[in-house]
Amino acid sequence: MRVGANVQPGQLVEVLARVEHAPVARAVTRAAYEAGARYVDVYYTDQHLRRALIEYAAEDVLSWTPPWLLERAVEVGDERAAVVALTGDAEPELLADLPGERVGKARMLELAHENNRQVNEQLNNWTVVGVPNAGWAKQMFGEPDTNRLWELVEFCVRLDEDDPVAAWRDHVGRIGSRARALDALKVDRLRFTGPGTDLTIGLLPESRWQGCESVTAAGITYVANMPTEEVFTTPDYRRTEGVVRSTRPLALYGQIVKGLEVRFEGGRIVEVRAGEGEDVIRGQLETDDRAPFLGEVALVDGSSRIGKTGVTFFDTLFDENATCHVAYGSAYAEAVEGGVIDGVNVSTVHTDFMIGGPEVSVDAVLRDGTEVPLLRGDVWQLEEVSDT
Repeated sequence: MRVGANVQPGQLVEVLARVEHAPVARAVTRAAYEAGARYVDVYYTDQHLRRALIEYAAEDVLSWTPPWLLERAVEVGDERAAVVALTGDAEPELLADLPGERVGKARMLELAHENNRQVNEQLNNWTVVGVPNAGWAKQMFGEPDTNRLWELVEFCVRLDEDDPVAAWRDHVGRIGSRARALDALKVDRLRFTGPGTDLTIGLLPESRWQGCESVTAAGITYVANMPTEEVFTTPDYRRTEGVVRSTRPLALYGQIVKGLEVRFEGGRIVEVRAGEGEDVIRGQLETDDRAPFLGEVALVDGSSRIGKTGVTFFDTLFDENATCHVAYGSAYAEAVEGGVIDGVNVSTVHTDFMIGGPEVSVDAVLRDGTEVPLLRGDVWQLEEVSDT
């Protein structure tokens, strides 16, 4: 409430949760009221209902948005509500036996478009947090050891510190200094090289690097992801070339994608291969014309708390903060001077997948052609810049 969503006195609060998250949703609700929230509305979803939709609904209903849900979402933006989204899949492979293309298409597109609009117009202070549960723990450890998962999550989100709020303030400052150092370089493009990877991602002249902290249009600071260890920016969606191999499994829509390999030409994903879950990726990429283009590139080094755990969480909120990643689909306009300008991708999709690690080198090519190493062996190479 104080760092992530940063709920303001008198503010409306929306909590998005699955039914398995109910105990934490209740605790979040109480904390929001204690922070001064005027009203807290909890919206629950159930993956078993989504499974029934995918199994039985007509093709044109898979991506339909009920108008009353769209109206509710618009109101959340109009009211400038704070939003807390809970993640942590209680049944990570519930949809694994269903047709991947239908799974990938089963998203409310109008609702996704509205949510993206609100993010890019910076209307809401929002955060996403993980909720340990038996199913998630079993996916990770082979047994439902929720106590072990809670200990890992507490470490990753700095709840193990004597003063977690102060620890987060220090962390925000450190990651912010990396963003400033990258901005000072005036990077034209990034190059990732490693086993199965030779990828070049071009940036816009207006691309700006972001650290942990974001700011709404009304001036409210917030931390959108807890945990977060990344510096990220918005690329020019037309300037990605080459091949990349994902270095961690990707939990996506109730399926686990493993061994993902992607090839780009002229910015677009033109080839997808995966050992498992390839169809769900293909279905998602067919959602709209811009889904196959990149909207984000993020750098994470080996000092990441998530990476230090040495485990795969099978939850993108955590795994993307263990190592470098990219996202195909919609961009974040906050990382561009001028917002949604030419070259900024707009899509109803935003899917991160992990491409970094000790064997992957990352270099910046500057606008004058100079090459600057950024990551070697998971070690950050660039001197950080203070905010003074």
